[in-house]
Amino acid sequence: MTLPNHDSRLTLSAGLASVSVAGVLVALKLWALSETGALSVAASLADSALDLVMSLAAAAAILYAARPADEDHAFGHTSAEDLAALGQSVFILVSAVIIAVSAVLRLLAGEATQLQAEGRGIIAMTVSVVLTLALVWWQGRVARRTGSRVVAADRLHYIGDLLPNIGAIVALIASSRFALPQVDAVIALAAAGFMILGAIRIGSGAWDALMDRRADPALIAGIAAIAKGWPGVHGYHDLKTRTAGSRVFVHLHIELDGEQTLREAHAIGASLRRAILTTYPQTDVIIHKDVAARDGQPGT
Repeated sequence: MTLPNHDSRLTLSAGLASVSVAGVLVALKLWALSETGALSVAASLADSALDLVMSLAAAAAILYAARPADEDHAFGHTSAEDLAALGQSVFILVSAVIIAVSAVLRLLAGEATQLQAEGRGIIAMTVSVVLTLALVWWQGRVARRTGSRVVAADRLHYIGDLLPNIGAIVALIASSRFALPQVDAVIALAAAGFMILGAIRIGSGAWDALMDRRADPALIAGIAAIAKGWPGVHGYHDLKTRTAGSRVFVHLHIELDGEQTLREAHAIGASLRRAILTTYPQTDVIIHKDVAARDGQPGT
């Protein structure tokens, strides 16, 4: 499909950069693992392999979510982002558990596996850190320019990935210079714990969105403040929100003077909607107009 604007192309460029970097890191760490046999490198490799899957899913979600609403999907396709994130969290949990079990078994065995070719492993992992930092820098620029939550979340994930990468370097140095190969299993266990926490966070957020959980309370309060003080609006009620991917759907009832013309009422509602969209561009707003109560009579 053809993406409609410059911001969408920037978002896609961040997704493609993420896929490319993840692919290079997987190949690099496969080589480092074959050279060193370090479990911490294996943990970092597993994390990068998951990154590749997640980046591919994120790129696909960006493309699919960018599709306009159609007859079958009247509210758009942004929930694809949440489905991708939920799948990613499951992959992360499985991988983290495997790494954690391997690390615990190695520690309980009481015999640390002697690592090999630590110098080459250190070089490979250092290159991995540099590539990850470059990707994080580009994703940060794109997220600030476009406001994309998908790119921002992916960036946070890669920032978190720096921990197992740096941990692998520490383990290799400890083995090479201080003859402490058991540090490898300890760092792998810590990396697995970090991955489990990240998986729970990602999965929880995706589940909440798929279950139509309300938006951030701060965003709701901001919309309420705009509606409350808007000229011509005598009150509001039934402010409801739900999230789907990077979109927040807002339904709002406003109370207007029943004596004014339909054109005037429409102008008030349209201007309020524009104000909300300007302040919160990630929203999709539907406003229903009710007649305000007057002279002791209830509104409708």
